[in-house]
Amino acid sequence: MKETDLSRYNNSWFDEGAGIIKRTIWFFINALFFINPMNPFSGLKVRLLRMFGAKVGKKVMIKPSVNIKYPWNLEIGDYTWIGEKVWIDNLDKTVIGKNCCLSQGAMLLIGNHDYKSVTFDLMVAPITLEDGVWIGANSIVIGGVTCKSHSVLSVNSVSSSNLEPYSIYRGNPAVKVKDRYIH
Repeated sequence: MKETDLSRYNNSWFDEGAGIIKRTIWFFINALFFINPMNPFSGLKVRLLRMFGAKVGKKVMIKPSVNIKYPWNLEIGDYTWIGEKVWIDNLDKTVIGKNCCLSQGAMLLIGNHDYKSVTFDLMVAPITLEDGVWIGANSIVIGGVTCKSHSVLSVNSVSSSNLEPYSIYRGNPAVKVKDRYIH
């Protein structure tokens, strides 16, 4: 890419959903209370998320070292578990249903770039995890994906398309490997 091409990079259309002061305060709260592995207090994290506009259900567990980009774009249902080192890069609406599990190191990655464009335009689209979804350790769900009710994305997998209900997916790109039966 030529230097002159870099001057055309412009994503001024993107709205972070909050002003610079709120985003700055959240940056420090996130660093001190969420990313910091020395804070094991899930209840405090839930209260802080709610203060910054997240909709969080009851009995939500948020483990240490979780990174959340914008809480005002986040909704988490009752009894959901968010494991260590989960990254919720929610530049757009992110809905996590009831009784979900995001295992260690899982990533919900809404932001991406158009590599075909000379201006490398930012692309964002919401993510929805319906009730009972399990995102395995070190797995990635990208923007625009809906993981339907009780679907599973296995360890180290990447979902770039919707997951069907009561189905188990594995790989990169993730493909259905079997049905999920719950007793």
